[in-house]
Amino acid sequence: MNGNDEVPVVEVERATKRFGSEFALDGVNFRLFPGEVHSLMGENGAGKSTLIKGITGALHLDSGSVRVDGREVHFATPADAQQAGIRAVYQEIDLLPNLTVAENILLGDEPRRFGGIDWRALRARAAEILAELGLNIDPASQLSAHPLAIQQLVAIARAISSDVRVLVLDEPTSSLDLDEVAELFRVIRELKDRGVAILFISHFLDQVYEICDRITVLRNGMLVGEYLTTELLRIDLVHKMLGRDAEELATRPPVGDHADHATPLLEARGLSAGRVSDITLVLGEGEVLGLAGLLGSGRTEVARALTGIDTLTAGMIVLDGTTIIPGNPRRAIGLGLTYSSENRRAEGIIGELTVRENIVLALQAQRGVLRRIGLSRQRELAASWIEALSIRPASAEQLAGVLSGGNQQKVLLARLLALSPRVLVLDEPTRGIDIGAKVEVQRLVRELAENGMSVVFISAELEEVLRVSARVTLLRDGRVIATHDADALTVDSLLALIAQPDVD
Repeated sequence: MNGNDEVPVVEVERATKRFGSEFALDGVNFRLFPGEVHSLMGENGAGKSTLIKGITGALHLDSGSVRVDGREVHFATPADAQQAGIRAVYQEIDLLPNLTVAENILLGDEPRRFGGIDWRALRARAAEILAELGLNIDPASQLSAHPLAIQQLVAIARAISSDVRVLVLDEPTSSLDLDEVAELFRVIRELKDRGVAILFISHFLDQVYEICDRITVLRNGMLVGEYLTTELLRIDLVHKMLGRDAEELATRPPVGDHADHATPLLEARGLSAGRVSDITLVLGEGEVLGLAGLLGSGRTEVARALTGIDTLTAGMIVLDGTTIIPGNPRRAIGLGLTYSSENRRAEGIIGELTVRENIVLALQAQRGVLRRIGLSRQRELAASWIEALSIRPASAEQLAGVLSGGNQQKVLLARLLALSPRVLVLDEPTRGIDIGAKVEVQRLVRELAENGMSVVFISAELEEVLRVSARVTLLRDGRVIATHDADALTVDSLLALIAQPDVD
């Protein structure tokens, strides 16, 4: 505890929420002070989202209280919380890309004149709000014309367009590069200096320690404790989140030391597709090959080209000594090449289907509509993968959309592994999931490699790339610049190689 005598702008006492027989929150206390950045940490399923929804009026607590400025409040809807100055910006940006920046910022609060919208006043007011944050964005520009990082800042501008006192930022940096994160943090510090209390949710420990003043840790729906960031070692934070020994998060041997590089399983020779060109890489059997590079370097484009999603314009792919043309994802799957998209929500999990239906989806598509997988076989497959990957809750008939991010990722991996692939291409498989789930996914990748599967592993977290991979191929501006053994690199040396300018 920090001993702050100031009245919290938000204080939660003994918050309890049950879903069926399971406690999502069990007597949790939480407090947030004006002018601080406070991180809420815990594994998926720890209760973070439930607590946020209780604070922002998105759900009702079974018991406990929420106070604003010392006065108990009862928010029936998020609109009630917004009236009290509590606003949230979520990982999935809730904006309208077909409207202008100004229209998005002042949506529902447009200045009026003669019975219609005063467009000049609208743009002027939006420009003032952007200027308050030090943002140079044309309010008349179409939102869809801007990259995700700018849209994230526009969402924050929208949140502060009224008298905001508490700003909840849920995974705001999950798709941003280093420069974009720095700009976001500048805006956060600006808001902090204005006295806004900021609840910052992130799975990036480096970012939590850079921007946050205090940390509250939840585990299994219960409060572990509240700590000053400066007084909590990172390894202790991880231990408190997991409730078990975190030594496995320290350095571990590179995966795939036994892989046979002399006879590659997969080769890309002079591959070009879309924004990437002349890509050459080699993947051995039982090897994990990391792809590293800054946002926009071409990591995802390489993954999509290898697995038939993007059409090749030049080059060739050689699988086990035979030249192949993936052509399309279905043919690639038939050849043993599978891809897990970085966009788990839009291109991976189908939330309206059950866990069972999600797991057998690709296998059924491969077999075709005339060779239906019987219900009993579906249940058998789902049960085996649920057990093998420790998917929680262990119910094959649970809708996949209500699972935590980490468990959704496991369901997606189960779908791909059910195809018995030879090469598994994982694009940001641990993005947006907690430390414990990351450890489990990384352990699974290692076990797959040890059992002879070849894996291409992509992550924006360079430390994770080095921990998981045997070798790392570096990309810059759509081209391969080098490949190194992972054990010969550090995060700093890898970043230096990625960021250094080309020398003619």
